[in-house]
Amino acid sequence: MTETEQPTTSPVELAAAYQPGEVEVRRYEQWVDSGAFSADPASDRPPFSIVIPPPNVTGSLHIGHALDHTIQDSIIRRKRMQGFETLWLPGMDHAGIATQNVVERQLAATGTSRHDLGREAFVQKVWEWKAESGGTILGQMRRLGDSVDWSRERFTMDEGLSKAVQTIFKRLYDDGLIYRAERIINWCPRCLTALSDIEVEHSDDDGELVSIRYGDGDDAIVVATTRVETMLGDTAVAVHPDDERYKHLVGTEVELPFTGRRIPVVADEHVDPSFGTGAVKVTPAHDPNDFEIGQRHGLPSLVILDERGVVTAHGPFEGLDRFEARPAIVAALRAQGRIVAEKRPYVHAVGHCSRCKTTVEPRLSLQWFVNTAPLAKAAGDAVRDGRVRIEPVELAKRYFAWVDNMHDWCISRQLWWGHRIPVWYGPAGEVVCVGPDEQPPAGEGWRQDEDVLDTWFSSALWPFSTLGWPADTPDLQKFYPTGVLVTGYDILFFWVARMMMFGLYAMDGRQPFDVVALHGMVRDQYGKKMSKSFGNVVDPLDWMDRFGADATRFALARGSNPGSDVAVSEEWVQGARNFCNKLWNATRFALLNGATVGSPEERSEAQRSDRGGSAEGPLPTELSAVDKWILSRLQHTVAEVDEYFENFEFAKACDALYHFAWDDVCDWYVELAKPVLAAGGAGAAAGRRVLGHVLDQLLRLLHPVIPFVTDELWSALTQQTSVVREAWPVVDRALVDDAAEAELASLQRVVTEVRRFRADQGLKPGQRVAATLSGLAEASIAAHESLIRSLVRLDEAADDFAATATVTVSGGVTVALDTRGSIDVAAERARLTKDRAAAEKEAAGCRAKLGNEAFTAKAPADVVAKINDRLTAAEAELVRIDAALAALPA
Repeated sequence: MTETEQPTTSPVELAAAYQPGEVEVRRYEQWVDSGAFSADPASDRPPFSIVIPPPNVTGSLHIGHALDHTIQDSIIRRKRMQGFETLWLPGMDHAGIATQNVVERQLAATGTSRHDLGREAFVQKVWEWKAESGGTILGQMRRLGDSVDWSRERFTMDEGLSKAVQTIFKRLYDDGLIYRAERIINWCPRCLTALSDIEVEHSDDDGELVSIRYGDGDDAIVVATTRVETMLGDTAVAVHPDDERYKHLVGTEVELPFTGRRIPVVADEHVDPSFGTGAVKVTPAHDPNDFEIGQRHGLPSLVILDERGVVTAHGPFEGLDRFEARPAIVAALRAQGRIVAEKRPYVHAVGHCSRCKTTVEPRLSLQWFVNTAPLAKAAGDAVRDGRVRIEPVELAKRYFAWVDNMHDWCISRQLWWGHRIPVWYGPAGEVVCVGPDEQPPAGEGWRQDEDVLDTWFSSALWPFSTLGWPADTPDLQKFYPTGVLVTGYDILFFWVARMMMFGLYAMDGRQPFDVVALHGMVRDQYGKKMSKSFGNVVDPLDWMDRFGADATRFALARGSNPGSDVAVSEEWVQGARNFCNKLWNATRFALLNGATVGSPEERSEAQRSDRGGSAEGPLPTELSAVDKWILSRLQHTVAEVDEYFENFEFAKACDALYHFAWDDVCDWYVELAKPVLAAGGAGAAAGRRVLGHVLDQLLRLLHPVIPFVTDELWSALTQQTSVVREAWPVVDRALVDDAAEAELASLQRVVTEVRRFRADQGLKPGQRVAATLSGLAEASIAAHESLIRSLVRLDEAADDFAATATVTVSGGVTVALDTRGSIDVAAERARLTKDRAAAEKEAAGCRAKLGNEAFTAKAPADVVAKINDRLTAAEAELVRIDAALAALPA
């Protein structure tokens, strides 16, 4: 071989097969140890930052996390390669209710309660639990490949973040945006705390609708309720002012059974006269709508259930649990003849605690609230005026529906684990809110508020508190506002709106992020919600153990479209693993055949001269049409992937990369290159260089989504340390070659049609057949005849050549083949005849169904459409088989 035929670098050996477990831990440790993920606020590079949605300290990596983190990691890795100073900031949420429940259960197992310990000792016990058992998910994030800056890890109860919480509470309080009042709130009788609206999960449950007669004779009025036990706290009956049926009763009183109290009949426009009897019982202390009616009419509010849902009203039902009291009261009313109607089952919406699933009880309670009106308006304006973009745009209407109709936010929780409300009460009724740099009041009789803040209160500060706010730190100056928030659409209200409100308020109108990129929920392959009760819940750690982190990531990302749910199955993860293996084998082939990315000296010079380039030496000036074709396809792929990434269309980006890698590179270019590489000479040298370049660029493009295998392969290919901070590929318009693409498309059509013919005739893949090819010059592919013959195992025609079969390809190419002796004609004819009979039977059955008016009139449209599709497929199969039979030699 001449000098030009030799690779410029020594070949590097790769193992025969990819072993994810051997690569992943080693690669991740190398990344972290080298500081590959560290952010530098002093850098002159443009900033790009993401703050991770902080998982609960009690949590572990579930399939939703795996999707969310894969998307974020893909974004941040690409931005890092594009030359941005990137920060992906990790951390955890203290998860007030969830964490307190965990520790309380541990104490209960030993016969102890938090009250036995006392507040200070209990909180210390939670900190001990956090140190020993909390944060499991952080290690699992490493397994997934999260390229976060671990030096900046945060926790919502850290000293710095606690200072931020106290600071913003004080500011909001001083501005009149935090207040304390008696209001109807959602109460969990199990967790013994108030809940915000977004911590309540609603479901349609079976219940009963009971109609009760209040009063007797002409003054009687019938009301209907699903919560009979609350009648003990009724302080009025309400009707619509225009309801003629009850006008004579408005202003009168009726006797409330069991209580000895007489309650007024009031007129209120809130009442729907068309629902039920048109009259409703009013229980201001146990229903939010009733509370508003009570406020308008000056009605008293009687709390008749205690914090555990036990009846406190004096009388025969005192001491009963709410669900015990309900049937007891119904039975007592029935005995009095006051039950007018009972409807069972009656399906209605019931709220449940999102943590423990206990039925929530609306309850009048003294709590702390945020006045959200001005904050929510600012949050809506930031999206309307374009400071913040929601992707996909159609989900913006959900955001507006929430922020434009937001109720005041109940922020106090009756817990011990969390940020304690920084308010002190004095012996003479004084109320003092204390800032982080102020001393709380001292002296006898002063006490701090017992409640803690809603977990979402501190999470709402996450984009700026984690960067050092309220101090004006270098991190805050460099990385705020963050570039994008990636999260599921299911917490658009929980978290996104709250971060918008507090970010705009604390940061003088500067939004916490420029883009909100929303993705959907992960579902099974049939689109069904994952649930333990359905038995279809997937553990991503199991998939990572069996198929590797890259395969898990690629399967999830390939199903992710903006705002849409993601269907995934084990088979798709297996397919993603096969894809990783395909890349491994292609790179291994390239290395064994001397593929190059330029000499080390050329690469160093390229890196010094232009970071945005490929960090490799120049490509050869003399290139074959095949080389020009793959380089042109590469440019189109880079452009497509860039567009899809910018639009958060990860499924399309992965699909484009998959087909370029598998189809263009592996199935076509590598196969086309094999005979060239084997022949040697200048063409082989150029081919090695182009193959190395294409794989170099492909591995860079794939790295954000499948970082482990690409880093291992890229390092072997280039003999450099890591691709993590290498330049992202850019389109080189000079390499776009439409003529080469058209030429290779013609070649591919010929090869594909001949391969299809061979398969139809039952020819073995390695079996060679004599053939003549005509029309190649007219199709502009005459120069590729030897390649075509190599790819489809066609020999030159000998003197005794006889064309027994012909393949005609669009574009005017004809391939005549001599199949004598190549196939068992009788066996092949028998096989095809059998297949034809089966296809004819299928077609006849479909025609019979479609010709039956009784069937087509009654069957669903999609069923009829499927029968039509089956008929079309069967008829196409008949055409194919007939052509194959005709092509058989006599």
